[in-house]
Amino acid sequence: MENSKKYFFFDIDGTLTPSGKDSGVPQSTKKALELLRRNGHFVAVATGRSHAKALPVMKALGFENMVHDGGNGITLDGQLIDIEPLDRDLCISLIHECDENGFPWGIQPENSDTRFVPDERFMDFTHDTYMKSKIIEGLAPENYEQIYKCYVACYASEEQVLPSLKKLPWCRFMKEYIFVEPNDKSRGIRRIVDHLGGDRKDVVVFGDERNDLSMFRKEWTSIAMGNAVQELKDRADYVTTDINDDGIWNACVHFGWI
Repeated sequence: MENSKKYFFFDIDGTLTPSGKDSGVPQSTKKALELLRRNGHFVAVATGRSHAKALPVMKALGFENMVHDGGNGITLDGQLIDIEPLDRDLCISLIHECDENGFPWGIQPENSDTRFVPDERFMDFTHDTYMKSKIIEGLAPENYEQIYKCYVACYASEEQVLPSLKKLPWCRFMKEYIFVEPNDKSRGIRRIVDHLGGDRKDVVVFGDERNDLSMFRKEWTSIAMGNAVQELKDRADYVTTDINDDGIWNACVHFGWI
């Protein structure tokens, strides 16, 4: 049994729960988490979701600690500590570029589960059900002091006409639109561990997708699920079994954490 306190950070989709579901945590994973806590380890979720979108999932999964907003936000003991917004000027420039090219767009200027859009075009183009959209007449990014995320409805072949994208973090989960959002989970992990006075070498991260690459770093232990993309497995210190084949449990037993 390894006795030093560890700081565990788990991705949600494909790691704690099957991809696309917010429930269905394997029983072996639940037991592993229970034993990790009992053995004095710190456990947290690490997600790209906004705080408002991730909070119900965090609670449903039995966690009190979380890295969210793609690494720009942290929650400890159930209390929101901070969320850092995106670069406001770059977001404003991006929205102007969208208007120039006729791309529907939305912004998230509040810690909520709702994006603001200027009209119905974003919903008509994307048919998106990931989050709620609220039409704000005369919506302009200049009217908000903080912008946490932007959403641009366009296809991959059209991205090059948006030069501000090169200066902002973004990703594409759907073919119809892109998420402009923080994507460095390691930033939030460092902030939490430093806040708690821990040693970064005692961090352990679990993930399965490309958006977890940012937290797979040499300064700590990185574990890829058996169902992970190959790029993540190549960067991992250890590859465990699939989520549905006791992946988290098997890794924790392998390293003597439980």
